[in-house]
Amino acid sequence: MEGLRTERLVLRRWVESDRALFHRLNHDAEIMRFFPMRMTRAEADATMDRWNADLDTDGMGFLAAMRLSDRRVIGVIGLSPVVEPVYEFAPSVQIGWRLLPEAQGQGLATEGARACLDHGFGRLALPEIVSQCVVENRASEAVMLRLGLRFRKTFDHPRVPRSHPHLLRHSLYGLRREDWLASG
Repeated sequence: MEGLRTERLVLRRWVESDRALFHRLNHDAEIMRFFPMRMTRAEADATMDRWNADLDTDGMGFLAAMRLSDRRVIGVIGLSPVVEPVYEFAPSVQIGWRLLPEAQGQGLATEGARACLDHGFGRLALPEIVSQCVVENRASEAVMLRLGLRFRKTFDHPRVPRSHPHLLRHSLYGLRREDWLASG
């Protein structure tokens, strides 16, 4: 999965020089407004290391999205297995993205995620890919719809603390491989 390219992006493994930016992606209040927690620098470092290890283990993961025009990492886009039994849609593979505010609204999430779908359904022959977001996250929902994912249902996220009721309700979307093949 590492090295996926689009017209404007390359998706790559996280490197040491990305650590400060990775922390921003996981701590900044605006970026993380739909997440119940902000990561400390140590937590972000451990997550970055785990995501790179997942890439080695699973052949997929959440990757650094680097804009080709200026070689800047502008966010995270990728595929990741969902194996925890607390999720009723496990086992499955999810697609996700999170971009810096200055990179939002330019179609970059859709572009990078489309490359991930092509890889997941084409090379990996996954039967289905899902995505989820807080129901109020209209921007992520719009990306899911542009990608051809279809609404499945709403659910209360099992990992969101009840102390964050505004983040509890999530929308689940999905796309089956046969639908992806038929659209293409």
